[in-house]
Amino acid sequence: MHAYSSYDAIILGAGAAGLFCAAIAGQRGRRVLVIDHADAAGKKILISGGGRCNFTNIHTQADRYLSANPHFAKSALGRYSPQDFIDLVDAHGIAWHEKTLGQLFCDGSAKQIVAMLLDECDKGGVTIALGHAIRAVDHSDGRYRVTWGDRSAEAPALVIATGGPSIPKMGATGFAYDLARQFSLKVVEPRPALVPLTLGGDETLFRSLSGVATQVVARAGKTLFREAALFTHKGLSGPAILQVSSYWRHGEPVGIDFLPDAAPGWLTEAKRRQPRATVRSMLGALLPDRLASTLADRIGRDARLADTPDRVLADTERRLADWTFHPNGTEGYAKAEVTAGGISTDGLSSQTMEARKVPGLYVIGEAVDVTGWLGGYNFQWAWASAHAAGSAI
Repeated sequence: MHAYSSYDAIILGAGAAGLFCAAIAGQRGRRVLVIDHADAAGKKILISGGGRCNFTNIHTQADRYLSANPHFAKSALGRYSPQDFIDLVDAHGIAWHEKTLGQLFCDGSAKQIVAMLLDECDKGGVTIALGHAIRAVDHSDGRYRVTWGDRSAEAPALVIATGGPSIPKMGATGFAYDLARQFSLKVVEPRPALVPLTLGGDETLFRSLSGVATQVVARAGKTLFREAALFTHKGLSGPAILQVSSYWRHGEPVGIDFLPDAAPGWLTEAKRRQPRATVRSMLGALLPDRLASTLADRIGRDARLADTPDRVLADTERRLADWTFHPNGTEGYAKAEVTAGGISTDGLSSQTMEARKVPGLYVIGEAVDVTGWLGGYNFQWAWASAHAAGSAI
């Protein structure tokens, strides 16, 4: 038999949510153990935001998250705001700046955020055990027992903060879902999110535009995002595409407005002003050359505007305003920034993140079926859900 070390809480996962939860619980006087199979804490934080960590978004609100229960995130997000986290970053003397759309980044490096979290854990006397895979998790008599490497520990509270399977090269796995099923928690089908889309069939010709980017409005269903789209050698990427990918389902089209600033009737207006121009020349003035040529080829409008009926020009406008792509898939978890789906919110308290039917079991961060938009929203969910659980343990 193992001799079990005893703690008040064991947190599985030394990522953003796990470390922050540990710091909060530790500073409330709880004895906390964090376990992670990685050899260093916060590995995914280090690669985030191009190495500068897009640590929150000042426009955070619940409608910027996907979940089977769109109201679930409101409580935690309402009780721990972006400003609360900014105050912590400021207290640690970390310089930051706002990029577009409310996204906050470190001026220096994502390493500063990891160092801050580890410092906060130190203040709370948190024990962090790295470099050994978890071998077993058991529960009986109101105690959770965890075995990793050749060691074991037990506690009345267990926090699942192991994230989702996105970016497997960083060591990400579906371990959280295995644990959820062990404790009879439902799992909403996980899928890659914030991920590039792939094109096949006759749309493969767009791959020849690899490297071309332009500002668009991208649409999946009724959800729209205005940001840059980027053509890749596999299909479509860029912020606008990553955003709609979370809402896209196999078999559905993605619509792109290539000229979001064009006024209705712009082509017929151009016909009056520049009758000798062509659709190709008009597009060439508004879009990157290779993209303009490809779209003009697909539309097949080489006649002068003067020789083209208004109804044909109106139809061309409509096509350019909602160009339909039919992605045949995504680039998968390897390229997904996050995982959509996950442990169902149905079985969790939105106040504390505790499993309703399994006292002492908490689920936080990306492991939960709450997925934010691109741009710091997923970090804010990590902080807010960690704060909810860390304050309750």
